[in-house]
Amino acid sequence: MSTRKANQPPGPKAQGGTSLSPTGEAFPLPKPADYPREFARLKKLADANRKAGREIVVVVGLGFVGAVMAAVVADARDRRTGKHGKFVIGVQRPSPRSFWKIPLLNRGVSPVKAEDPEVDVLIRRCVKEVKTLAATYTEEALKLADVVVVDVQCDYLKQSLGDVRTGAADMAALEASMATIAQHIPAEALVLIETTVAPGTTEQVAYPIMKKIFERRGISTDPLLAHSYERVMPGRDYVASIRDFWRVCSGINPVARERVVRFLSEVLNVEKFPLTVLDRPIESETAKIVENSYRATLLAFMDEWSLFAERNGVDLKKVIQAVKIRPTHSNIMFPGPGIGGYCLPKDGGLGMWAYKRIFGFEEDIFRLTPTAIDVNDTRSLRVPQLVRDALRNMGKPLAAAEVLLCGASYREDVGDTRYSGSEVIVRKLAEMGADLRVHDPYVEHWWEFEAQDTYPHPSYSLSRFFSRQEGLKELRVETDLAKALAGVDVVIFAVRHEEYLKLKPEKVVAAVGRPCAIIDCFCILDDDQIREYLTLGCEVKGMGRGHIRRLKESLK
Repeated sequence: MSTRKANQPPGPKAQGGTSLSPTGEAFPLPKPADYPREFARLKKLADANRKAGREIVVVVGLGFVGAVMAAVVADARDRRTGKHGKFVIGVQRPSPRSFWKIPLLNRGVSPVKAEDPEVDVLIRRCVKEVKTLAATYTEEALKLADVVVVDVQCDYLKQSLGDVRTGAADMAALEASMATIAQHIPAEALVLIETTVAPGTTEQVAYPIMKKIFERRGISTDPLLAHSYERVMPGRDYVASIRDFWRVCSGINPVARERVVRFLSEVLNVEKFPLTVLDRPIESETAKIVENSYRATLLAFMDEWSLFAERNGVDLKKVIQAVKIRPTHSNIMFPGPGIGGYCLPKDGGLGMWAYKRIFGFEEDIFRLTPTAIDVNDTRSLRVPQLVRDALRNMGKPLAAAEVLLCGASYREDVGDTRYSGSEVIVRKLAEMGADLRVHDPYVEHWWEFEAQDTYPHPSYSLSRFFSRQEGLKELRVETDLAKALAGVDVVIFAVRHEEYLKLKPEKVVAAVGRPCAIIDCFCILDDDQIREYLTLGCEVKGMGRGHIRRLKESLK
């Protein structure tokens, strides 16, 4: 049963039968003799909690969503009695890559790094104080479940950069997990798929797998399958984005629908954020794909206007601010150098894939969705061109230039690097011969580079689309901004981290030690800051900031 999440840090290389945490602590992998003892431990815990009136919930997958979802469920209290109503067992595959999560969580330590301080507090409280959360490696924990929450990776693997149609959904881990769940759970257990999946997965993939295994087990009833997608947002509201946010849900039959509504109502804040209950899982699954494809399309739409602005002396930042005053257009926003995150760059691909591979339609009905994904995937390639042009104006070549990228994550004030546009910037600049440095106050390791042979999947690193990538394995994130700035030829502001918004041009240039090229990818600089950089002898370029040339001429 695979439970690996796409953002799981590989950590140091494990030796033999051990699993190393990202900090280097070694944990021996379980041996065959350990499994019976582990199940006995879990059964004792489950029996005691069931006697105390608690429902037993097994969360499969302790990654970015699963670990915190497990804690949210474990922390839930009965609204009438005020007592905790769930005992949660988190299940993680005991591989060298991920086993370390289990002993850490059983210590009350979060296996996921988060900017939200509530994550650590929540997990520690549930494990150490109220004792409603435990983690394990044995699949037999599923035998104890009243409810199973599935948080197993379902990725969309792209075969090229800029043509999403060549990719495919990676269903293997989810299919294997559904089979394992069906082999172990009680017939009356509710199985809630929380993973973002291709529309049709619950009814056309998961249900047949489970139904066949139920029949082999002599179970005549249908599996109680449901779907409810998460809307998790990394950052300081990580926990709230799970517990205190609107949810959509559906069940494969009326009983499953009633069970999932009851379960979610018991663990989420549905009083302030009511559930939306749809008739079928395909509707819930499609809602997630449409939701993210809609936002991705809006962002891609702004790409062409960004180029228009750059080439015709227009400041797109001011244009967007003017448009947003109209209430019907308040959601318009600047896309920056790509959109990043785990959902928006890929979810539309799951819908396209399902249309042909699950439902068997041959005609190509999708136009806007794939175009939006392709635009967003390649938008960041514009940044190296701006770097090249800025250096050329300063009489310097790009080859061997020292370039500092400020911002590795995909959005402001988080440490999540999945599908970050900054990754493509670095890879293209390396191909063009630049020497790279990186600073990010929220990122400790940029695994997409450090472990690019195996992360996020073997043979699926973006490095395969570029040349001169081998040296990027040695790229490390600098935490001292002053040290990172010293002596560089170019500073790229790629993410709107709060730290970068507060930077004063004179201090940046002083830290660099001489005038340099400044590249604004995300409308970070206002006109006064741009003028100050220009006055200090810097060359300034920006995505969508075509008016910089006019500001430069006004200073002559």
